[in-house]
Amino acid sequence: MQTMKHLKKDYVQLGNLIYKPYKICDLPNNFGFNYDRENDKEGIGSWFNYKGYTYICDSVAKMK
Repeated sequence: MQTMKHLKKDYVQLGNLIYKPYKICDLPNNFGFNYDRENDKEGIGSWFNYKGYTYICDSVAKMK
């Protein structure tokens, strides 16, 4: 099991991935699907919910 590190502005870090929090009304338009064939666009198909936020991977953390 990975440990969760809490960062500024409710961001969290799991392993070397940093996740950005979203409220349900602020989710991006490409949320909830993997690939849109009509618009040839990548979607967001993986996320997790924690303490009222939906967390989506934002970036990879720099390892020291």
